Amino acid sequence: MAFEPPQRLVRALGDRTEWLGHLPETVREAVDRRKLDVERVVAPGGRSSVVLLVRQADGTPAALKLAPPAAAPALEHAALTAWNGWGSVRLLDDGDGELLLERLHPEVSLRSLPEAKALLEAAGTVRRLWIEPPAGHAFETVAARTARQAAAMPSPDEEPLVAAALAAREELVAAPGEVRLLHGNFRQGKVLSGDRVPWLAVGPEPVAGEPAYDLARLVRDRVEDLVASSSGASATRRRLTKLADALEVDRDRLRGWTLFRAVESGTRALRERRHAEAELTLEFASWL
Repeated sequence: MAFEPPQRLVRALGDRTEWLGHLPETVREAVDRRKLDVERVVAPGGRSSVVLLVRQADGTPAALKLAPPAAAPALEHAALTAWNGWGSVRLLDDGDGELLLERLHPEVSLRSLPEAKALLEAAGTVRRLWIEPPAGHAFETVAARTARQAAAMPSPDEEPLVAAALAAREELVAAPGEVRLLHGNFRQGKVLSGDRVPWLAVGPEPVAGEPAYDLARLVRDRVEDLVASSSGASATRRRLTKLADALEVDRDRLRGWTLFRAVESGTRALRERRHAEAELTLEFASWL
């Protein structure tokens, strides 16, 4: 089969990994081993993996996801196994860096819904994912993940917003909340339409920690609309309060994690020269 990786993935990975160069061969081997018929590659796709819509030997539709070791596909496999289709896409089979998944509708995410409805469905979906981590799990903790991220941020002496974000993180990790298995990158675009269940989460970056951390990225969803609105700051605070109340999460802890995650994302975007994204994200953070 002829295969070309999506350009979005090529731009994101660039020349930083040999995995991309071997990807066409990897795809062929995975498809042949499972006797799959490939319908098409999902495009534009993600920045750290490639997904192909396929049919199994018996004609059942599925999706084949391939990711480099840096994307920790083994941890995604472990999380999907733990959820077993409860709130998430169902794992059908796995290989070395490969996941055969239940077929969803990749073009239809919660972002296709009006904002109020999307937030309601997102809240119902993410609540299902917050289960007790399996015994002996290898998931990174929120404290460890955010420590790595904090170390890469600019000096707090030069950036007041960074100082506020780091102070919020220190306070939060000093008194951690209940530990649950979290999606790790939960937002509207990570919830797709399905046939078995109307909405299912995909693409976890699983982590063990408190639910407020998982909600923080959702508060920032559709940030471009928030920044464009004259009432963006007040709308953000209302959204934060609404999500905290609906999911019984402490508002101050949600605010703290939202601040940290927004500043971390914004400063990382600056380092990677994604200036427009950085500007939006850091303006959002300033409202918190």
